[in-house]
Amino acid sequence: MEPDLFTAAAEERREKDPAASPLAVRMRPRTLDEVVGQRHLLKPGSPLRRLVGEGAPGPAGPSSVILWGPPGTGKTTLAYVVSQATNKRFVELSAITAGVKEVRAVIDGARRASGGYGTETVLFLDEIHRFSKAQQDSLLPAVENRWVTLIAATTENPYFSVISPLLSRSLLLTLEPLTDDDVRDLVRRALTDERGLKGAVTLPEDTEAHLLRIAGGDARRALTALEAAAGAALAKGESEIGLETLEETVDRAAVKYDRSGDQHYDVASALIKSIRGSDVDAALHYLARMIEAGEDPRFIARRLMISASEDIGLADPHALPLAVAAAQAVAMIGFPEAALTLAHATIALALAPKSNSATLAIGAALEDVRKGLAGPVPPHLRDGHYRGAARLGHAQGYVYPHDVPGAIAAQQYAPDALKDRRYYEPTRYGAESRYADVVERVRERLRGAPAPTRAREREREEPREP
Repeated sequence: MEPDLFTAAAEERREKDPAASPLAVRMRPRTLDEVVGQRHLLKPGSPLRRLVGEGAPGPAGPSSVILWGPPGTGKTTLAYVVSQATNKRFVELSAITAGVKEVRAVIDGARRASGGYGTETVLFLDEIHRFSKAQQDSLLPAVENRWVTLIAATTENPYFSVISPLLSRSLLLTLEPLTDDDVRDLVRRALTDERGLKGAVTLPEDTEAHLLRIAGGDARRALTALEAAAGAALAKGESEIGLETLEETVDRAAVKYDRSGDQHYDVASALIKSIRGSDVDAALHYLARMIEAGEDPRFIARRLMISASEDIGLADPHALPLAVAAAQAVAMIGFPEAALTLAHATIALALAPKSNSATLAIGAALEDVRKGLAGPVPPHLRDGHYRGAARLGHAQGYVYPHDVPGAIAAQQYAPDALKDRRYYEPTRYGAESRYADVVERVRERLRGAPAPTRAREREREEPREP
């Protein structure tokens, strides 16, 4: 049986009763000009424009396209627009449910459609990263022989998840997350468009703001929530979607949090102060408020990195690498999974021993410098790698620490005006207790105290019997 019969039947039903389709489907762009966001892909003369036949004709390019980007950024939409613009039949498969058998059936159908009807096929394969190497190999003949225009979508880095032969034969397009402005444009279009809600309801500013927050840059999520809320409002006999109606519909309360206002800074401050105070539960509460309000996860990660140095420091030297690793992970995976990474880091930082000695030390050093308390660098520390340095006394008398026992040379490093200045005052918390013992011994050696014998060293390190 020809697959076109099913496609035609589905199209016929949609044409007779467009309202039967979900709002996200009805509002699917029909041309590239209707696509929101992805401006870098839609510029005149771009590969995507050329793919749909716009611009000057040129040599045939790849017949396979890989769309890489987060959910809800328009991967399915772009595949559909390509099929519409090129008058090709559109077949959609998901790698979650389809296997080699289903792919081959589509390819066979495409060959019959091309030979019997002169109709070319766009095969949209969603989540191609879930296909095994063997399953991806099965696509190569269709791509090489141009039996189908393959458009594959993935949320994973294709250089790691797509086989090289397929990647080399494909045009790789990277989709960027939609901004709030992009989603707002789409929502407002859906409210008034004949394919959408046709002006049946309005959306007040506070409700729109909450809708954008829960959408999180996902156009499909925004339209799905809008459609459900519009239905609930109309069922109540209301022509306006109130905030309460949207909250009830999506089962998510509106968080009082303005990403560009006071709440942004107040909640961020409360998060850091809760970590500083070791209240892990309060820290998680504020973290959850920021996540739920759609805060940029990179902003949260940056605050955690600052906290690791400012409030934990040497009491737990592993805190900063952990926070940096969390920030890197967040940048790679994004929400919603990034919430787990941020929670992991927040808990670890809140429960870590605390020390602000590094903060106080650099603060005191900066204060002296700003007051002009500096002085010339001691001559023996100056650069001696140039002709005439010895004549000036530069680098003369410098003792190379690795040449003396203990690798600590009794010599002056600070300028004369600061030679007795002490900036770093370690605490006895966590791992920093070790530094508290070490720094005093080092300072003694720098002042000229003799290196201790092994017996004296053990005596200082081991507690005496009472």
